[in-house]
Amino acid sequence: MRVHLCAVGRLRHGPERDLWDDYTTRFDRTGRALFLGPLDLHEVEDKKNAGMAAEAELLSRAIPSGAQVVTLDERGQVLSSPEFAQSLAKWRDDGRQDLAFVIGGADGIDPSLRSRAHSSISFGKMVWPHMLVRVMLAEQLYRAASILAGLPYHRA
Repeated sequence: MRVHLCAVGRLRHGPERDLWDDYTTRFDRTGRALFLGPLDLHEVEDKKNAGMAAEAELLSRAIPSGAQVVTLDERGQVLSSPEFAQSLAKWRDDGRQDLAFVIGGADGIDPSLRSRAHSSISFGKMVWPHMLVRVMLAEQLYRAASILAGLPYHRA
C-alpha cells in the first residue's frame, strides 16, 4: 500500500527536512517487506491566499483516486502507537492501494474535505506546527512498521 502525505505548504531545508528524510527512509526500508510504502510527499500552496476552500481543492487534487483518506486534525481520534500500527495494517489488509494523510493549512482543513475523510487522527489536544506534524507522522509510520515487523524500536 502506497502512503501519501498531502499537505499545505513547503518543507524547506533545515532540521525538519532532515528528520523527514530520515524517518521516510526508515519507513520505506522497514515497510517494504510489509507491503507498506513508499511514503510520498505531495505539497500544495495556495499562492492566491484564497483560504481553506482553495486549499481543500488543491489537496483534493493531490489525493490519489480511491485512496483511504485520513486527516490530521486536533478533533481527530487520539491513538496509541500500537493502535496506529493496527489501523495501518487494517487499511493495508482491506486491499487499499493508496493511503493519504492530509494536513491542512494554518486554519485547518476545510469542512468539505474533512467530511470526505474516512477517518481523522490527532497527535493530542495541543496544536502543533505543520512542519513538525509531518515529521511526527513520518516517525509514527516508521514506528508502526517496526511494531508490525516485530522490531525492538518501539518499547512500551
